[in-house]
Amino acid sequence: MFEKPKSFTVAGAGVFGAWIAYTLRRAGHAVTLVDPFGPAHSRASSGGESRIIRASYGADELYTRMAVRSLALWQEFFASVGRAELFQRTGVLWLTEPDDAHAKASRVVLRQAQVEFDELSPAEVRQRYPQMNIPPQVGAILERNAGALMARQAVQAVVAEFVRIGGTYRQAAVPPDLEDGSARIYACGAWLGKLFPDLLGPLLFLTRQEILFFGLPPGDLRFQPPQLPVWLDFSAQRGMYGFPDLESRGFKLACDRHGPSIDPDNADRVVSLSTIQQMRAYLAERFPALARAPVVDSRVCQYENTCNGDFILDRHPMIENAWLAGGGSGHGFKHGPAVGEYVAQLVTSERPRIEPRFLLAGKTTRQNRAVF
Repeated sequence: MFEKPKSFTVAGAGVFGAWIAYTLRRAGHAVTLVDPFGPAHSRASSGGESRIIRASYGADELYTRMAVRSLALWQEFFASVGRAELFQRTGVLWLTEPDDAHAKASRVVLRQAQVEFDELSPAEVRQRYPQMNIPPQVGAILERNAGALMARQAVQAVVAEFVRIGGTYRQAAVPPDLEDGSARIYACGAWLGKLFPDLLGPLLFLTRQEILFFGLPPGDLRFQPPQLPVWLDFSAQRGMYGFPDLESRGFKLACDRHGPSIDPDNADRVVSLSTIQQMRAYLAERFPALARAPVVDSRVCQYENTCNGDFILDRHPMIENAWLAGGGSGHGFKHGPAVGEYVAQLVTSERPRIEPRFLLAGKTTRQNRAVF
């Protein structure tokens, strides 16, 4: 239950900031949302065309339940603003090896969370998806109701609705110490470490992530939904994932392994030749019909990693009435609505109870990724 209305300033109009601002405004609070470049701008981690939403997190029940809640809130929001197309229910296919402990744990937690999924044998995977060249031992988990969020458009829709219901949006630089008397929530993504270099600089690891879109053969429907879902191939430590052809952009392919460090302000957003070669080699193996497909588009974005992949959703230890919301760590986009609910409850409660995994104090300067 929310307390009496208060005044809030939310810094950062990515998915976390947009949903925090929108949730607070819906509860009747006066809210100003500020971003220096615009909602889901091209340098933001929220600024790409599409993001996966799925509930499989191995044994990690916390993020599974957050994903389930977020999917319901995304769909509810899209229906309310007449933008149902911003969630593409393609299904999400997670390719698994027979001894994959992560997959085994996912099945248990998905059942507990009442998430519908199919367990596909290797033979069933090859039968359903003949366009994929799958090794004989590889099966899959298929989350039927999962899929893709149209990321940039989705965030911009949340901000537009926030403004429509009385929120204030300003495009302006974000100072580290706002002086308007409002409570402050800093959800600045990859810029959090720059805004608070002493506090967060050593605890956030920004990595360059390169994404390619490949053109499809004329008239070939095998790489469009429903023939092909969103998929993840972490077998043999590959860390590859991809999307079917959405909005006629082409076949999207990316690698989830952490890339080199990146400066979000000054980095050139041009994909490297080595990444193109790596992706082509993977296509030749896994999607042979696309082995010679042309690159029709590309993007360079960034992950904002914490030491282990857990979010930071906590008070600022040195600024009164200020909060931090970040550490999306490459998997945060889907959780925007649940993060919005959670942070709104924290900042309006007289005695907030913070999930220990989201505390700033639990973050270290050494990376050991544990959330996938």
